[in-house]
Amino acid sequence: MRIEVEAPGGPVIPFGGGAPLALIAGPCVIESEEHAHFLARRIGAIAGPYVFKASFDKANRSSVNSYRGPGLREGLRILAGIRAAGFPVLTDIHEAWQAEAAAGAADILQIPAFLCRQTDLLLAAGRTGRIVNIKKGQFVAPHDIRLAAEKVASTGNLRILLTERGSCFGYNNLVVDMRGLAVMRESGWPVVFDATHSVQTPGGMGATSGGQPQFIETLARAAVAAGVDALFVEVHEAPARALSDGANALRLDLLAGLLGRLRRIGALVNSEEFSTKAPGNPSE
Repeated sequence: MRIEVEAPGGPVIPFGGGAPLALIAGPCVIESEEHAHFLARRIGAIAGPYVFKASFDKANRSSVNSYRGPGLREGLRILAGIRAAGFPVLTDIHEAWQAEAAAGAADILQIPAFLCRQTDLLLAAGRTGRIVNIKKGQFVAPHDIRLAAEKVASTGNLRILLTERGSCFGYNNLVVDMRGLAVMRESGWPVVFDATHSVQTPGGMGATSGGQPQFIETLARAAVAAGVDALFVEVHEAPARALSDGANALRLDLLAGLLGRLRRIGALVNSEEFSTKAPGNPSE
């Protein structure tokens, strides 16, 4: 299935259906209007057409004292400005009542991993008609996330993306089972790989989450080789100063090299030569 997103006056960005690797990128949370526009422009200059991602509220921070964002009204105003500048926008919602308002400023509504089974939230997002990106919970098996997609689809909205962000492995650790990417694609929806949250160590720094950003490219290469349709990365020009999830963010100056290498892998995976000459299942 191919799903297309387009901001007003911006380019069409396809997900799936043999389209080139799509990109979703931006800061974890809106830090300021100036910073959001700065990153939107810089990422666009590096990547070309892409979907800008930022949260207006990080309602699932580890500590009550952690920065959450500017809130719904101010955050959506800032995101609407990013969209008006020609960048498609993705943002997450945490409660069903936020869906309609967020749909006015964003092209893609994201369901956070911790909330991926919340029926009312999924239905509300689906009813907006916007693309719905469901992040697979760390506690959900790859073959079960289709049930969340079916909840959205029950509203008549078939514009659905599924995102892999790692599975719980013991305490404060995540692993990515590359087999799961193939299982998720069998559901028929385009699959996104979240390369930055997959290297997160949840709660690993006590009151905040840690991360292992040195493994972003390792996992991203494997995921693109496995055939994912899009890459999701949280990006910051100075991760040490980021107000949320800096420990697992990709440094902005590393994006160009990473994206170039991943796009070459993606082009090979989609090529006729690769698909016709790749070895089959050894058991066949």
